[in-house]
Amino acid sequence: MEVQTLLLFALASISLNLVPGPDVIYIVSNAMRGKMRLGVQAALGLGIGYLGHTLAAVLGLSTIILSSAFLFSVIKYLGAAYLLYLGISSIRNSLRGKSRLTASAPVKSTSNVFMQGVIVSVLNPKVALFFLSFLPQFIDVSAGQVTTQLLILGLLFSVLATCINLLYAMLGSFVFGNPKISGYAKAIEGISGGLLVALSAKVALSQR
Repeated sequence: MEVQTLLLFALASISLNLVPGPDVIYIVSNAMRGKMRLGVQAALGLGIGYLGHTLAAVLGLSTIILSSAFLFSVIKYLGAAYLLYLGISSIRNSLRGKSRLTASAPVKSTSNVFMQGVIVSVLNPKVALFFLSFLPQFIDVSAGQVTTQLLILGLLFSVLATCINLLYAMLGSFVFGNPKISGYAKAIEGISGGLLVALSAKVALSQR
């Protein structure tokens, strides 16, 4: 894979994962219970779930690409439309001053936060939909070795997402307790939305 493609993918992945979503809220809610290790366990559990979605996406998309170029093109454009929707939603939230980084009710006590994180991630259909929408935008079918490309991108995304989730786990209650964070969250969400819209345009104008 081209270095430029990997760098763009890494930048997009980091930007997207910095935006607080359900996963981040789950992690920080555990960390807010007074033990950073619970937030770390939650982050690692979610990371294992991402790997599961990576393998599923690699197997499914590889089969589609090898069997029908037309179907893969359909998936790419549907994925681009989904990313466009997410991008516009993020930009609107940012402009309206809304942020998903708000305190939530403490999570129920559990004896195995790690396994709960795995289950939360694996059973989340939105994560699967996101993987199927996001990964194909960076695949170069003409370069061959599609399965390898998908696997590299999926693993890179999972590693970056887990690192950022671990960062949120370490920040813990500080993330929710600092009023300055709300401005940060709105700015990041707006930037992320713009990036998603740009990715959608890239797909629409791509000739491959």
